[in-house]
Amino acid sequence: MSHSPVHPVPPAADGGPPADERDLLLQVLDALLREDVVGLRSRSTPLDRPDGRWLRLPAGPGDAWLLPVRPAEPGFQSDTATRLPLLRRESDGRDLTTADAILTTLAPLADPRDRDGFDAFAAECRRALAARRLHTATQEAVTTALTARYGPHPADWTGPAAALAFDTLAARIDHPVHPTGRGRAGLGEAELRSGAPEFHPRLRLRRLLLPRDRVTVHGAAAHPYPGADPSAPGAPPWNDLPWTDLPWTDGDRFALPVHPLTAGAPLRRALADTGLDTVAALDDTPYAEAVPTLSMRTVALTADPLTHLKLPLATATLGRLNRRTIRPGTLTDGTAGQRLLERVVAHEPRFRDTVLHADETRWAHAGHELLAVLVRRLPPGLDRTAVVPLAALLAPGPGGRLLADHLAERFYGGDPLALLDSVLTLLFDWQTTLFGHGIALESHQQNVSLLLDAPHGTTRLRLLLKDNDSPRVHAARLAGTIGPDPAAFADPRVTVDSDQPVLDLFTAITVHLCAGAYAFGLARHGHAPLDRLLTLVRDRLTEAVERLETPRADLLRTHVLHAPHLPVKAMVTAGTLLAKERTGALDINKHYTTGPNYLTWGRKSR
Repeated sequence: MSHSPVHPVPPAADGGPPADERDLLLQVLDALLREDVVGLRSRSTPLDRPDGRWLRLPAGPGDAWLLPVRPAEPGFQSDTATRLPLLRRESDGRDLTTADAILTTLAPLADPRDRDGFDAFAAECRRALAARRLHTATQEAVTTALTARYGPHPADWTGPAAALAFDTLAARIDHPVHPTGRGRAGLGEAELRSGAPEFHPRLRLRRLLLPRDRVTVHGAAAHPYPGADPSAPGAPPWNDLPWTDLPWTDGDRFALPVHPLTAGAPLRRALADTGLDTVAALDDTPYAEAVPTLSMRTVALTADPLTHLKLPLATATLGRLNRRTIRPGTLTDGTAGQRLLERVVAHEPRFRDTVLHADETRWAHAGHELLAVLVRRLPPGLDRTAVVPLAALLAPGPGGRLLADHLAERFYGGDPLALLDSVLTLLFDWQTTLFGHGIALESHQQNVSLLLDAPHGTTRLRLLLKDNDSPRVHAARLAGTIGPDPAAFADPRVTVDSDQPVLDLFTAITVHLCAGAYAFGLARHGHAPLDRLLTLVRDRLTEAVERLETPRADLLRTHVLHAPHLPVKAMVTAGTLLAKERTGALDINKHYTTGPNYLTWGRKSR
């Protein structure tokens, strides 16, 4: 018999928090429990009561906090989940039902050095709750606007411009793991409505004129003005791109595109920090029109939606330390990552037509994380293709049906499990092949898009990948398959000398976020029993692993398929609650705790 991965939230009792706040709080408490914040797992004692299990956490002499929990078998990254009535003081029976109250209560139980992190997380919860309410209030209006622009049937939204509508849908649902993923630091409602993907706005970029010798450029972006040679091998027709149609000023100026939300105080501070404030000039006239993608800081040009500009924003998402700026080193690493993947595809030609890659070799920066641009170019020939970020599959489309159902209806005979099967088959084949070469990508559900079309009457599925600037590469394994990597990564954390960092990243991203999350999500929406969906994930992963040679296949069998526990991202701890020197995390996006292996549960349940 199948178990639902998420139990329905019962109606609130009189005086309880509203449903949206209650749902957010349960997700917050689940994350704190999963990451063992203040010892919620390790320091608590289980108590079995008539209404179920509670965890008792000591809170000083003669008192404790009680957290009601329920078993989650199998659970998505945790075998225990929280339930109502949230958090209760043992001494007086008082229930805490707001994020502020709960985090204020738990903070004294933490190390004094971490108190500021709890305050920051409480602020993130407030922003996430405001975003949830704003999304609910605007859902109908946004959906109506999308159907008016792109048509009533999402599966017919084809081409790179319509892909931005899928980004809008994806931006309106929760992150699979992080409880406050909808919030963005430092941005109010006006800024969100004018620049966030969930509102599908059209915005005008600005141009910052800088001395040419103060800008580092790479690729065709080195000559982004009339007079550049568009006939050079591999060069796109830059003269046709609207942001490049600006003549030199005084013969020695470079026009750096700037996001309108960065063009105020953040830009002034950046210019002062670099000493450019006396020689830079911000053009007062708004320039090229663009639409935000799912990542928000990356925008697509409306005149040429195959061209995306990644522009730094002075905000943070998925944690206060996860800033949306652009460190110059990530630009060079994106180029190095792309070159590495090109070598893999040359060695594994079966992926040449099934796994496509955005070109990210053209960029410019002026030595500051707010003074940079990455010019991303999507591959051509997508006009009749549905370009769908993996993150959008579980989003409701017009009328409330999941986008996965709309796509399955057009491309897979109405069977969303057939769609998932097809995705898993190609995704695992590609990612395990990379693992065989000692490579794991940070290719989470936002960085992988499905390309769906039927050029000859038969459905064709391909993958489109982007943002390859922070992989993990086992240098010795890579050298043993396709030779040493000639591309130098600026970030010393990329190249590793053991299998574990590669295994951790493969599991946390490909298995959890790009596969397991969809098994649990489709089960939650009633599409199939969970054990059937987990069996599908495990079987497709097993098939992909079997194509590898030993010992690489044995590593995935031992550490993923048959391991009792799997690494799980500790996103709240590393991103907000604790400083990096406290966690010891070299990379806040690659800091892990452990959770149960739901793949082994699926095998035992058959």
